[in-house]
This record gives sequence, structure tokens and C-alpha cells, in this order.
Amino acid sequence: MTAAAVRTSALTVTYRNARGISDVDLEVAAGEVFGFLGPNGAGKTTTIRVLLDLLRPTSGRAEVLGLDSRTGSLVVRERTGYLPGDFSLPPTLTGVQVLEWLSSLRPSTPPVRRDELVERFGVQLDRPIKQLSKGNRQKIGLVQAFQHAPELVILDEPTVGLDPLVQDEFHRMVREYVDAGGTVFLSSHSLDEVQHTADRVGIIRDGALVTVESVDELRRRGVRRVTLTVETGSGDQCESRLREMAGIDGIVRRGDVFEFAVTGDYAPVLHSLGDLPVIDLLSRAADLDEVFLALYRGSAQ
Repeated sequence: MTAAAVRTSALTVTYRNARGISDVDLEVAAGEVFGFLGPNGAGKTTTIRVLLDLLRPTSGRAEVLGLDSRTGSLVVRERTGYLPGDFSLPPTLTGVQVLEWLSSLRPSTPPVRRDELVERFGVQLDRPIKQLSKGNRQKIGLVQAFQHAPELVILDEPTVGLDPLVQDEFHRMVREYVDAGGTVFLSSHSLDEVQHTADRVGIIRDGALVTVESVDELRRRGVRRVTLTVETGSGDQCESRLREMAGIDGIVRRGDVFEFAVTGDYAPVLHSLGDLPVIDLLSRAADLDEVFLALYRGSAQ
């Protein structure tokens, strides 16, 4: 049986004056993209720092690539790529000097993918870091995380500062990397980002794991947005019916056109609308932003 790429058990970090994480049980399968989502301060970066032994847990346990994150930390770092959310570089070094310097810290894992990635992302290597835009610095961060062909890559807000075209190229590169056997742990507060890339999603709130599900599962039990148009003069009848129905929220009426959200099972709503004089009905699956907000509202009750 193949070991999980990441596994935590009752992982807890307690700070004196700030929220950490509490009893986080998490398993990331080898060969998947796992999206780790939550707003700033939810505990995402704290969890990552424990995985890489940059922070010691108050209690609980973390394993990375089958190794204890503390006792096996040197081997874990050798086999892992990492892009921190607060990625900063020596301002006077050029891009190529930075990549050479970072490669020297891993003498046993040469940068076999560097040239390919530099060309793919159009990285500027001949200028000092202080002269580069945020996006160009982030490209260097992506190259250094993947250049040594690691088994696992841990990315904290990886597309910050990247333009949409580069973001699309990043998403393609991640899928190719996973298809070739790699694993990605992608931490972000952007639900749109993981929607393009992740196989499963874990949502963390106030230091506690709210849910771990596939992207499709989150959508299925999430919100649908509906625009309903009825025959002229039947708007009052329709509004009365909608307000009596369970699972409908946020009704907005403009004459004989209604917009509303459906949470949960969609079939009973369609059944209840069946005898109304409907002219048009448009429905779309929720995006992850809406699912995320629905989960947060539910966990706050």
C-alpha cells in the first residue's frame, strides 16, 4: 500500500496571543492536487510550517512522504518543493543567481527541470530581483519549487501577482506534474484557483477543518443560482410560491423575473415550479466562492 503524501493526526498548534490550528486530521493521497482553503488567518500557513518542520506542533503528529515531519525533516525537504506565501529574495541578486543559490542548498537533487520551466514561464533571469515585478518574482518562486522534480510540492498562494495567461499555464503545468506521478498541496484563499486544479478540497476555518470533499461533491451539495421568468401578470403567484418553498434563499424580483439561490436538492424545487406559467428558467452550478460562503454560514450557526 502506497503511503499518503501528507497525513496529520490531531495536529494542534497553540499560540499565546493568536489562533493556531486545532485537532487537524488530514490525508493527502499521493498523485493528487489537494486544495487547502481558508481566509487569511485560518491556519493554512501554520499547517504548512508544521509539515516542513519550520514550526513545532503543540500536540499531534504530521507525516510527509511517509516520514515523521520532525525526525525525518531533512529527507522531507530534500524530496519536497516549497513556495511560501511570503516568498522573498535577496534584492541585489539576479534571477539566475537566486536559482543557483537555491539549487546549492540541495546538492543531491540537481535542477533537472530548470531550463524547461524558465522557458515555459518566460522568467527574467538577467535582472536583479529588486527590478522585477511581483509577478516576475513569483515566476522565479515557481521555478525553484519545481526545478528539482520533487515528489511533493507545497504551494502557499502560488499565483499571487501572476497575470491570467501565466496562471493558466501554471494550472496546466500542475496537472501535467500530477499526471506524471507528483503530488501538490496547494494552499489558497482563492476558491477560483483550486476550482481549476484541485481533485479534492479541504476547508479550514478558525484553525479547524470544516470539510474535506471533492470539488464536484462540494458543488453538488452547494448552491445553485436560478433565474426564473414567468408569464406577465403571474409574478405575485410565483413570488408567493417561492417564499413558501424550503431551500430557496435570496429572492430578488424584477417584475416577472426572479433570481434566487437553491441550496441542497434541486429536484423538489423543479417539481414545485412545475404548474407555474414558466417562460424561461436558467440554472447554473455554484462556483466554489458560493459553496465556501454557504459552508461558513452553516458552521457559524
